Amino acid sequence: MNSEFPPPLNSAAGSRRRKILLIDDDEAQYRFLADMLADFRKESFDLEWSSNFTAGLDALASGKYAGCLLDYQLGDRSGLDLLRQAGPALAATPVILITGWTAGDIDLEAINAGALDYLVKTEITPRTLERSLRYVIKMSESMRALQLLATHDDVTGLLNRREFDRLLTEEWQRASRFGRPFAVTIVDLDRFKRVNDTFGHQVGDGALRHVASLLAGQVRSIDRVARYGGEEFAIIQIETDLASALVTTERLRALLHEIPFQTSVRDGDHSIPLTLSAGVAAYPAHGDQAFEVVGSADRALYLAKSRGRNCVVSADDLKVRL
Repeated sequence: MNSEFPPPLNSAAGSRRRKILLIDDDEAQYRFLADMLADFRKESFDLEWSSNFTAGLDALASGKYAGCLLDYQLGDRSGLDLLRQAGPALAATPVILITGWTAGDIDLEAINAGALDYLVKTEITPRTLERSLRYVIKMSESMRALQLLATHDDVTGLLNRREFDRLLTEEWQRASRFGRPFAVTIVDLDRFKRVNDTFGHQVGDGALRHVASLLAGQVRSIDRVARYGGEEFAIIQIETDLASALVTTERLRALLHEIPFQTSVRDGDHSIPLTLSAGVAAYPAHGDQAFEVVGSADRALYLAKSRGRNCVVSADDLKVRL
């Protein structure tokens, strides 16, 4: 909201109501819509205002709003232009385009540019505005939930194999373009079938979540951890050479060895020890293509298994073995 204008007209001290962003160059329109929000029946919102294209784009990119009302005409700029520039911000904040125009294909243009709904100014009432906001917010939440299901493992909450492969390809493209390294670690839990056979799959799922939490909590925010399949996990370490990746992976192995999984079942409390074996490879030392780096890490993992498990093996050891 612009500092030269008053706080949201329907705000209250200590309010935790969700915020709606208005991007419009007309102060009268701001006050008109704020009064309408105050008349909503089912939910209360606070309206914040950005009065120009640049400030509105920055506010939308912040991701702190439940929804956005966007005027079609912003001085000499178009709300459609703002939608196109917003890009990924639209995934976090659903937008309703508002215009005084009724002719042409503005409604279709708005949807194609990323808006989820379209309202004509002369037809707006508190009921239509409330219904539209509730619709786009619910639609946005559903779309995010579907996106989460498509990219994340439902047991551990980590990235799934498909998303790992996509991100690995992106990182390989970036690394090859700029001549930068990255490392891949493939992790397998040792004799994990015994956990499922002894305690059941629900306890096994809890153990997988325990491991996922330890792995994700020990890598940097820019790194990526995925459930690769079954009891296997995979890690992409960005801008990391082999030596550094081996240090990180060894720390993960030691941490899991030291922290058993604690669980309660019908016959009492149990402390279940878990260990991992891991193979580590790096780009470009162990492959010119992303799949070659993963293959090297996978072969190093099997070498770790053959060495007795609970250890970390570098893809460099494959050359020595040959």
